[in-house]
Amino acid sequence: MRTMSAKKPFKFLRTSSTTAEHCCVRMCQASSKYNSVLSFHTFPLDMETRRKWLVAIRRDNFNVTPHTRVCSRHLKKNDIREPQTETGRRLLVKGAVPSLFEWNNFTVPASRPGVWERRERPPPPVLEDDTVVDDEEVCMDHDYASPPDPAVVDLALDDNMSLRERRSRG
Repeated sequence: MRTMSAKKPFKFLRTSSTTAEHCCVRMCQASSKYNSVLSFHTFPLDMETRRKWLVAIRRDNFNVTPHTRVCSRHLKKNDIREPQTETGRRLLVKGAVPSLFEWNNFTVPASRPGVWERRERPPPPVLEDDTVVDDEEVCMDHDYASPPDPAVVDLALDDNMSLRERRSRG
Protein backbone atom coordinates (compact mmCIF):
# COMPACT_ATOMS: atom_id res chain seq x y z
CA MET A 1 0.00 0.00 0.00
CA ARG A 2 1.29 3.42 -0.90
CA THR A 3 1.35 6.16 1.68
CA MET A 4 0.67 9.81 1.03
CA SER A 5 4.22 10.78 2.03
CA ALA A 6 5.86 8.64 -0.67
CA LYS A 7 7.49 10.84 -3.29
CA LYS A 8 7.53 10.15 -7.01
CA PRO A 9 10.95 9.96 -8.66
CA PHE A 10 11.75 12.88 -10.94
CA LYS A 11 13.56 12.81 -14.23
CA PHE A 12 15.68 15.82 -13.22
CA LEU A 13 16.92 16.87 -9.84
CA ARG A 14 14.56 19.50 -8.51
CA THR A 15 15.63 22.37 -6.34
CA SER A 16 14.13 22.87 -2.91
CA SER A 17 12.32 26.07 -3.90
CA THR A 18 8.53 25.95 -4.10
CA THR A 19 8.31 28.44 -6.95
CA ALA A 20 10.13 28.38 -10.25
CA GLU A 21 11.66 31.49 -11.73
CA HIS A 22 12.16 31.80 -15.48
CA CYS A 23 14.44 34.03 -17.49
CA CYS A 24 12.58 36.60 -19.63
CA VAL A 25 15.37 36.89 -22.25
CA ARG A 26 14.39 35.63 -25.71
CA MET A 27 15.85 32.23 -26.63
CA CYS A 28 16.81 31.54 -23.00
CA GLN A 29 15.03 28.61 -21.40
CA ALA A 30 16.67 28.83 -17.98
CA SER A 31 14.46 27.91 -15.05
CA SER A 32 15.23 27.71 -11.36
CA LYS A 33 13.06 24.61 -11.07
CA TYR A 34 15.85 22.30 -12.19
CA ASN A 35 18.89 24.55 -11.87
CA SER A 36 20.28 25.66 -8.53
CA VAL A 37 23.53 27.04 -10.02
CA LEU A 38 21.95 30.02 -11.79
CA SER A 39 20.66 33.05 -9.96
CA PHE A 40 17.65 35.04 -11.15
CA HIS A 41 17.60 38.82 -10.79
CA THR A 42 14.73 41.29 -10.78
CA PHE A 43 14.78 44.41 -12.91
CA PRO A 44 16.30 47.46 -11.23
CA LEU A 45 14.01 50.11 -9.78
CA ASP A 46 16.10 52.96 -11.25
CA MET A 47 14.26 53.85 -14.50
CA GLU A 48 17.44 54.67 -16.47
CA THR A 49 19.08 51.35 -15.59
CA ARG A 50 15.79 49.52 -16.25
CA ARG A 51 15.64 51.12 -19.70
CA LYS A 52 19.20 49.89 -20.38
CA TRP A 53 18.13 46.37 -19.38
CA LEU A 54 15.13 46.46 -21.75
CA VAL A 55 17.34 47.68 -24.62
CA ALA A 56 19.98 45.05 -23.82
CA ILE A 57 17.51 42.13 -23.78
CA ARG A 58 15.77 43.49 -26.89
CA ARG A 59 12.26 43.67 -25.43
CA ASP A 60 10.33 46.71 -26.63
CA ASN A 61 6.94 47.45 -25.05
CA PHE A 62 7.63 44.78 -22.46
CA ASN A 63 5.63 44.84 -19.23
CA VAL A 64 8.05 44.35 -16.32
CA THR A 65 6.42 42.94 -13.19
CA PRO A 66 7.90 42.19 -9.76
CA HIS A 67 8.19 38.56 -10.96
CA THR A 68 10.14 39.32 -14.18
CA ARG A 69 13.66 37.89 -13.94
CA VAL A 70 16.91 37.73 -15.91
CA CYS A 71 19.21 34.79 -15.19
CA SER A 72 22.89 35.08 -14.32
CA ARG A 73 23.89 33.57 -17.69
CA HIS A 74 23.40 37.02 -19.23
CA LEU A 75 25.58 38.87 -16.72
CA LYS A 76 29.36 39.04 -16.56
CA LYS A 77 31.06 37.45 -13.56
CA ASN A 78 32.24 40.81 -12.27
CA ASP A 79 28.62 42.10 -12.34
CA ILE A 80 27.58 39.58 -9.66
CA ARG A 81 28.60 39.72 -6.00
CA GLU A 82 28.87 36.28 -4.44
CA PRO A 83 27.11 35.83 -1.07
CA GLN A 84 29.04 36.14 2.19
CA THR A 85 27.36 33.03 3.65
CA GLU A 86 26.14 29.74 2.19
CA THR A 87 22.51 30.77 2.55
CA GLY A 88 23.07 34.31 1.25
CA ARG A 89 21.83 35.62 -2.09
CA ARG A 90 23.89 36.58 -5.11
CA LEU A 91 23.43 40.31 -5.68
CA LEU A 92 24.24 42.54 -8.63
CA VAL A 93 26.78 45.32 -8.64
CA LYS A 94 25.15 48.75 -8.93
CA GLY A 95 24.65 49.68 -12.58
CA ALA A 96 25.15 46.13 -13.90
CA VAL A 97 23.44 45.52 -17.26
CA PRO A 98 22.94 42.11 -18.93
CA SER A 99 25.25 41.78 -21.94
CA LEU A 100 25.75 38.09 -22.76
CA PHE A 101 23.22 36.81 -25.30
CA GLU A 102 22.94 34.35 -28.18
CA TRP A 103 22.53 37.19 -30.66
CA ASN A 104 25.93 38.67 -29.74
CA ASN A 105 27.62 35.28 -30.13
CA PHE A 106 27.77 34.46 -26.44
CA THR A 107 27.38 30.76 -25.78
CA VAL A 108 27.13 28.95 -22.51
CA PRO A 109 30.47 27.26 -21.81
CA ALA A 110 30.56 23.60 -22.74
CA SER A 111 29.98 21.18 -19.93
CA ARG A 112 32.98 19.75 -18.19
CA PRO A 113 34.63 16.99 -20.24
CA GLY A 114 33.87 13.44 -19.21
CA VAL A 115 36.45 11.14 -17.67
CA TRP A 116 37.45 9.67 -21.03
CA GLU A 117 38.07 13.09 -22.57
CA ARG A 118 40.19 14.19 -19.58
CA ARG A 119 42.22 11.03 -19.22
CA GLU A 120 45.54 10.88 -21.03
CA ARG A 121 45.58 7.99 -23.48
CA PRO A 122 48.53 5.59 -23.76
CA PRO A 123 50.38 5.70 -27.06
CA PRO A 124 49.28 3.12 -29.63
CA PRO A 125 51.24 -0.13 -29.47
CA VAL A 126 54.06 -0.65 -31.94
CA LEU A 127 54.62 -4.10 -33.44
CA GLU A 128 58.03 -5.72 -33.84
CA ASP A 129 58.25 -4.60 -37.49
CA ASP A 130 57.79 -0.92 -36.37
CA THR A 131 54.19 -0.62 -37.60
CA VAL A 132 51.73 1.21 -35.40
CA VAL A 133 48.56 -0.69 -34.53
CA ASP A 134 45.50 1.27 -35.66
CA ASP A 135 42.79 1.91 -33.06
CA GLU A 136 40.34 0.26 -35.45
CA GLU A 137 42.24 -3.03 -35.21
CA VAL A 138 41.23 -5.41 -32.46
CA CYS A 139 43.97 -6.33 -30.02
CA MET A 140 43.38 -9.83 -28.65
CA ASP A 141 44.69 -9.58 -25.11
CA HIS A 142 41.98 -11.97 -23.89
CA ASP A 143 40.17 -15.02 -25.18
CA TYR A 144 36.71 -14.87 -23.64
CA ALA A 145 35.17 -13.40 -26.79
CA SER A 146 36.91 -15.73 -29.25
CA PRO A 147 35.03 -18.77 -30.63
CA PRO A 148 35.74 -22.04 -28.81
CA ASP A 149 37.70 -24.89 -30.31
CA PRO A 150 35.26 -27.35 -32.01
CA ALA A 151 36.68 -30.27 -30.01
CA VAL A 152 35.78 -28.48 -26.75
CA VAL A 153 32.21 -27.97 -28.00
CA ASP A 154 31.93 -31.70 -28.86
CA LEU A 155 33.16 -32.68 -25.37
CA ALA A 156 30.64 -30.31 -23.74
CA LEU A 157 27.80 -31.76 -25.87
CA ASP A 158 28.81 -35.34 -25.00
CA ASP A 159 28.94 -34.44 -21.31
CA ASN A 160 25.53 -32.77 -21.56
CA MET A 161 24.01 -35.82 -23.27
CA SER A 162 25.39 -38.19 -20.63
CA LEU A 163 23.92 -36.03 -17.86
CA ARG A 164 20.50 -36.05 -19.58
CA GLU A 165 20.62 -39.85 -19.91
CA ARG A 166 21.48 -40.26 -16.23
CA ARG A 167 18.65 -37.95 -15.25
CA SER A 168 16.09 -39.74 -17.40
CA ARG A 169 17.13 -43.15 -15.93
CA GLY A 170 16.98 -41.70 -12.63
